[in-house]
Amino acid sequence: MFEFLRKLFSYKKEEEDGNMFVIVGLGNPEKKYFKTRHNVGFETIDVLSDKYNIGLTETKFKAAYGKGRIGNERVILVKPLTYMNLSGEAVAPLCNYFKVDSKTNLIVISDDVDLDPGLIRVRPKGSAGGHNGLKNIIAQLGHSEFSRIRVGVGKKPKEWDMVDWVLGHFEGEDRKAVDEAEQNAADAVVEIMENGVDSAMNKFNGKK
Repeated sequence: MFEFLRKLFSYKKEEEDGNMFVIVGLGNPEKKYFKTRHNVGFETIDVLSDKYNIGLTETKFKAAYGKGRIGNERVILVKPLTYMNLSGEAVAPLCNYFKVDSKTNLIVISDDVDLDPGLIRVRPKGSAGGHNGLKNIIAQLGHSEFSRIRVGVGKKPKEWDMVDWVLGHFEGEDRKAVDEAEQNAADAVVEIMENGVDSAMNKFNGKK
């Protein structure tokens, strides 16, 4: 009985303690969007989930998420289930519930059409840069001061519509380059948590 109460208290305290990182990968939840350019955030969460054995077994706050540890840090890995353009409707309530300071302990991973496949870019804050998922997160949080990691998916060819481009699949060497970029993005998450966003920027920006 004592052990049960101890575990219950420990679990309750963990939920109330905001000293953890929320790591969000952006994407669209349906199977038809699997491996599309817009879903590299989801894929990076999968890399972290597999590497650190953190299953996304909970569904709440319009998100699939899982809690665990990466090194010495407690983390929550998150995939919003809202579809890309409403990502903030999952991120903001989740940060609020777990009392996580979104200005210091939130990391968001998204695609970037202005970066070549294989490149990532770490930033401590900034605008949405035309990305609707980031735009909605900024709107729901009321600020843009969260760390973000952008994974390059390549520029849209002139003859393509932007929606068709980001919802399309990689071809040839681009897929291999993006797989490697997602591994780097996962490593950049760890670097941000352990040594800060400036260190991650120096280590990973421009790395291919």
